[in-house]
Order: sequence, then C-alpha cells, then structure tokens
Amino acid sequence: MNFPTELKYTREHEWVRKEGEIAAVGITEYAQEKLGSIVFVDLPSLGKSFQKGETLVTIDSVKTVAEVYAPLSGEVVDANQLLREHPELINQDAYGQGWMVRMKISGSPDLGSLLTAEAYSAFVAEEEAKG
Repeated sequence: MNFPTELKYTREHEWVRKEGEIAAVGITEYAQEKLGSIVFVDLPSLGKSFQKGETLVTIDSVKTVAEVYAPLSGEVVDANQLLREHPELINQDAYGQGWMVRMKISGSPDLGSLLTAEAYSAFVAEEEAKG
C-alpha cells in the first residue's frame, strides 16, 4: 500500500499536504480501499471554518457512509468540485486528483499530532492485525 512520505496522516485515515499556510486534505489509499466504490461526496462550502476533529466531508460508498474529519483547524478555501461529478477519483487517485479540500490553517497548527508515513503504515498494520 502506498503512503507518500511527504504527507502527514491521522488515525482516522486522512492525509494532509501542507502548502505554506494552506493544507490539502483527503483520505488515504487504505481508507478508500476499505470503503469500496465511492458514489457521492458531500463537500463543505468555501469560507466555512472547522475545528480539528469536526466532520469536514461526508462520503457515500457502496458499502457505507463515512465521515472525513478536519485534521487541523482552519477555513475551507477550495473544494475539489470534480468530485461532485466524479467521486470515483478518490478510488483512482487518493493522493492526487482525489484530494477533497484545501484549508487555510488557523492558529499554530499542531502538526506534531499527525503521523509520519512510517508511523501511519505501522498503525494500519496494527489495525489489520486486529481484523
């Protein structure tokens, strides 16, 4: 499974790509695999602010409905409108065209609470071992 080293990860299976004071957010390859075919993505409005841990995006897949949580506090400055018509992009390219939102990070971001690719990979291995 692919976990790019330039990204940070959460235990809820989101990824973060920090771009200055902007953070791109999506779900990991592992998460999209567990969800199966994604059929709908409910994206937030531009300008809406979220606190770390709040529901940022809702995803409907053929298996279930899942929530994507804000990995950092901030304001949504961009949402991937392509996902409205092509939610399957998350399945096809979770770390590229499947990004969900870009947020302007507020305050001093606690990136230390996010996992490195190596730590996330170990976390996923633990989750899989639990069954």
